[in-house]
Amino acid sequence: MQHEAAPPPNRRAIPPAARESRWIAADGHAVRRIDWPRPDAPRGSILFLPGRGDFYEKYLETLGHWARQGFAVTAADWRGQAGSGRLGTDAVTGHVSDFSQWVDDLAAFWADWAASAPGPRILAGHSMGGHLVLRALAERRVDPDGAILSAPMLGFAGPQLPGSLLHGVATLMTRLGDPRRPAWKWSEKPGQPPESRAGLLTHDAERYADELYWREARPELVMGPGSWGWVERAYASMRGLEKRGVLEAVKTPILMLATSNDKLVSFAAAMRAARRLPNVEPVTFGPEAHHEILREADPVRAKAIAAIDDFLTLVAPPR
Repeated sequence: MQHEAAPPPNRRAIPPAARESRWIAADGHAVRRIDWPRPDAPRGSILFLPGRGDFYEKYLETLGHWARQGFAVTAADWRGQAGSGRLGTDAVTGHVSDFSQWVDDLAAFWADWAASAPGPRILAGHSMGGHLVLRALAERRVDPDGAILSAPMLGFAGPQLPGSLLHGVATLMTRLGDPRRPAWKWSEKPGQPPESRAGLLTHDAERYADELYWREARPELVMGPGSWGWVERAYASMRGLEKRGVLEAVKTPILMLATSNDKLVSFAAAMRAARRLPNVEPVTFGPEAHHEILREADPVRAKAIAAIDDFLTLVAPPR
C-alpha cells in the first residue's frame, strides 16, 4: 500500500476542532477524553488508551494521523492519572486498588462510545493500556473489530525470575507499609522526571521534549512512580492473562508492536502472548526502538505507522 506523507502536526497544541470533555463513570468519577470531529463518511472509529502515568496529549501526532485517514478518533485517560483525578494519597504516585476497576471503566466507556461510533470499531492501547485492552478482550468485556497493542505490558523488563516469586515480593511490600506509597524513587526534584528517563522511552529528543512541554503547560498531567499496590495488582493481572486458555480464546484480529530493546516491559512476555493469540500480527523492532514506539524517531515511527495503516486497511478498508 502506498503511504503518503502528511504535513507535520503541531504536537504541542490541541487541534482547534478537537473537543476535550469528561465521561462520567457509574460511580460519578470523571474521566477525561478527547474527540476529533467525525468525518462526513467515516471509514470506522478508533478508541485509544495510553499507558501508566501517560496522557493523551503525547499521542496527538498519531491520533491526528488516524483522523486524516478518515477515522472518527477518541482517546481517554485512565481514572486516577493525567486529568482524571488520583486514587492515592498524593498528586504524583499512581495507585489503583485493582486493575478490574480499569477494565470496568473501559467496558462501560466502550459501550457508551460504540453506541454512536461508526464501525468498524478499533481499540488501541499503549503499554498498560495495551495490557488492559487485551484483558478486556479476554474477558469479553469489549467487542472491537480489531485491536492495536503498542509495547503491551504483559510482563516487566528486568530479572528473569518466576512471576510467582516477584508477585510474592510485591505482595509482601504492600503488607509492610501503606500500599499507596511509591514503589520506586523518581527524582530528587519533586515533580521532575529523572534525566535517564528519556533513554527508556524514545530516541527522539524533540518528541520527548513534547512530553515535558505538556507537563509544564498542564501540571495536572504530571505523574511519577506507581505505588506498591499498583505493582502487586499489575503482577496479579499479568499472571491472570498467562493462565492456560485465556489468550487462546481471543479471536479479535490484533496488531502487536514490540521492541526487544524495551527496558520497561518484557519483550519475551509479549512474544509468548503472540504465540498464544490465534489472530495476531507481531511487528518487532530492535535497538532502534525504545518503549514508546509511536513516539520514536521518524524511521521507526514510519515503520510502525505503515504497519498500522496496513492493518487498518484489512479491518476497516477505505470507503
